[in-house]
Amino acid sequence: MINAIYPGSFDPVTNGHLDVIKRSAGLVDRLIVGVLNNNAKSPLFSVDERVKILQEVTKDLKNVEVKSFSGLLVDFAKENDVHVIIRGLRAVTDFEYELAMAQTNRVINPEVETFFMATSLKYAYLSSSTVKEVAKFGGKLDDLVPPYVIPLIREKYKK
Repeated sequence: MINAIYPGSFDPVTNGHLDVIKRSAGLVDRLIVGVLNNNAKSPLFSVDERVKILQEVTKDLKNVEVKSFSGLLVDFAKENDVHVIIRGLRAVTDFEYELAMAQTNRVINPEVETFFMATSLKYAYLSSSTVKEVAKFGGKLDDLVPPYVIPLIREKYKK
C-alpha cells in the first residue's frame, strides 16, 4: 500500500493544487493533503478554514484525507505511516527550493522519498500569492480557484 502526503499552505487552494491532488490520488492508495500551520506567516484563511475548504473540494476523491500539521514534514509523515512526499513543480525556481527541501528531508529520515510532479501547463503560472493579488483588486477568480472557494475569498477581502 502506498501512502503519500501532498503538503502545502494552500492559502488559498488553487486549481493548480487541485490538479496535483487529483493526479496524485490516482497514483497512490492513500493521499493525505497536509495543511501546514505556519505561525511565521499571516494567512488569509486559518488552518481550520483551509482544512475545511480542502475537505469540501476533495470530497469526491475517496482515497484523499486532509489533515493539518506543524513542525517538520518528515515527523508528520512518520506519524501517518507515510514514505512518499509529493511536491508540485511549476518552474525551475521551484525546483531549486524543492530539491533542497527533499534532500534535507532525506537526511532527517532516509525512509521518506520525495516525488516531483510537474504541474499541468495550464496552471504553470498559478500560485496562492497570485490569487490573493487578483482578489485584492477585485479581479476574476473563475479560472484560478475551485468555484466553492471564490465567495470565501471575496468575503475575506470585504473586511
